[in-house]
Formats: sequence, C-alpha cells, structure tokens
Amino acid sequence: MKAQVFRGVNQLSYEEIPVPTLEPDAVLVQVRVVGLCQSDIKKIRYPLYEPPRIFGHETAGIIADVGSEVRGWEVGQRVAVMHHIPCMRCAYCLNENYSMCDVYKNISTTAGFNASGGGFAEYVKVPGHIVQNGGLIPIPDDISFEEASFVEPTNCCLKAVKKAQIAPGQTVLVTGAGPIGLMFVMLVKYFGGKAIATDLLPSRIEKALNVGAEAAFDARDPDLTAKIHAITGGMGVDVTLLAVPSEKAFFSALDSTRKGGKILFFAEFPDELEIPINPNILYRREIDLMGSYSSSYRLQSLSADIVFNRRIDVEALISDRYPLQNLSAAVDQAIAPTAETYKILIYP
Repeated sequence: MKAQVFRGVNQLSYEEIPVPTLEPDAVLVQVRVVGLCQSDIKKIRYPLYEPPRIFGHETAGIIADVGSEVRGWEVGQRVAVMHHIPCMRCAYCLNENYSMCDVYKNISTTAGFNASGGGFAEYVKVPGHIVQNGGLIPIPDDISFEEASFVEPTNCCLKAVKKAQIAPGQTVLVTGAGPIGLMFVMLVKYFGGKAIATDLLPSRIEKALNVGAEAAFDARDPDLTAKIHAITGGMGVDVTLLAVPSEKAFFSALDSTRKGGKILFFAEFPDELEIPINPNILYRREIDLMGSYSSSYRLQSLSADIVFNRRIDVEALISDRYPLQNLSAAVDQAIAPTAETYKILIYP
C-alpha cells in the first residue's frame, strides 16, 4: 500500500509499504479520507518524534478485514476511527482526565512503524483495545466520509466547551477563526451562547459571521477591547477560547474577559514561550485559567450525534482536498494559508 512516511523534520516520503498484519482482535480499515490537523503539522515540522512514523488521525473509511476474534464488526462497514481510547481504570481516568492516561497516550491506530495514528496511508490497523472499547463508530448511510472525519476534532472542541462550562446566554470570545475557531463558533451557538470571533484575515472574519458569530473583529483593532465591552454591557465576555498560540491574543483575552470569567488555552504554544503575568490580576478579578488537550471519551457519543445529525455544518469548514501523494503541498498550504484556507482533507 501507499503511505506518507515521516522520515525526519519536514521530510515526508511517499512510499510503498506492507499492509499492516492483523492480530486476532484487530481490525483493518481502508482509509477513505483523513483530516489534516494542526497537531499533525506540528509533528512533521518539529523534532518531537523519532522517525519513521505515519501520522494522521481524523480518519474515516471502510472495514477491509477483521481479526478472527473480532465480533460485531464486518468487512464493508463504514466507520469513523478514534485513534485513542483510555483504560478507564487508572487514577486519571477515574477523575475523567482521559487524555492523561498512559494507555490513551501509548496505544494508537497504526499503518506501520511506531503507532502514531496512521491515517496518512491507504490502510490503517485499529488495535484490539480500541476496537473493543468504542473506538470504531458506525457512519450512518446518509453521512459522507468527509463529514464523518470531523467526529474526532468535534470531540476535541466539545471537550473545551464543556470544560469551560459554556452555558446558554453566555458570550464567548474565540481568538482565531481558522477551522478550529470556526468550529468553536458553531458549537457556542449550538449550546445557546453568543460567539465573538477575532482573526487577522478579513475573509476569516467574514466566514466567522457566516457560520454564526454575533460579531467578528480584526484582532489588531486598537479598539477591540472597547468594542467587546460595548457588546457585553461593559462587563466583558464570560469565556475566552484561545484557538491561536499568540501571546498578544492571551493579553487581549485578559482585557476582554469579565471578572469571574474563564480563559481556556486550546492551541498549543511553543515550548520556549513564557507569558509574564501579575498573579494579582487573576486573584482580584477571579479569572480562571485552564487548558484543554485532545478528546474526551465521555463525549464521544455526543460528538458523533452532533456531526451525524448535522447539528453543526462541518462541510462549511472544508476548503481544500489533496490526494495523499501531495500531502507535503497540503502541509505547506496549512502553514501559509490563503485567504480562503480552512479545513484541508487528504484522500489516499
């Protein structure tokens, strides 16, 4: 089969490799589409993982083979694939910190080499632990593979929305109107909140309004804080979701979030960046800082329901489609997006 093998920093090699061999409890999925995620781009561009590996994890496809011990799954079924499932027994899982679980971190779907998602290949193996514990999600007949590939990123965004306890009537600032920021706008609206979005690109500011933002502004607007306070009756927003790794965005959020509000870090910042802050700002204004990483097992069914019942319009986020052999070009476009670049999908 063909696969894009990570051979080193910024080195992707389109190669012929063996189709993964199945253990008795594993399932083989023919990949029909896989989303290009910012975390994939980070892994390709920086020396975070030893090569060789095959990345890609927002995967939807067709079951091509099943191990001899597999029950309940058949060749030909259409499935969305979750690439991590927690153990549900460790201290992290018992506290619902599923993404901190060692099993969650270390057992993944694979197309070969060290298990790393494996979606950037023609076939991906789903190990028994994931098969047996809800990591395969049947795709309804009326839902496309493209739509189904959004179940995993929807889960990640939904986890942040739930962690920040966004409630009906609240106003939420979303910094960054890329594909993740736009999904946040959609989810905030779905749960009864009002989203205010910021971005640097006029096209993305307009796109945020089109998908449901109450207001959208240029992040560089010198009157941004004043405009947000005007919209919120002088209080500021209830919650800010940081969907871009920007120090300026954080301080803008701090100025724009009301007393007693929350600021949630969703985008991953560079490790070398340190943000100086006077702790008395958090103390006196009772601002909660929090982070949200990856998906939540508890939200898997709700994420599938939101996508499969089209409660948000994930198709509106798709801007570009690339064949697997052109993955490097897709990564380049994601790094230097055009005015109309949003979600990029990859097709083996």
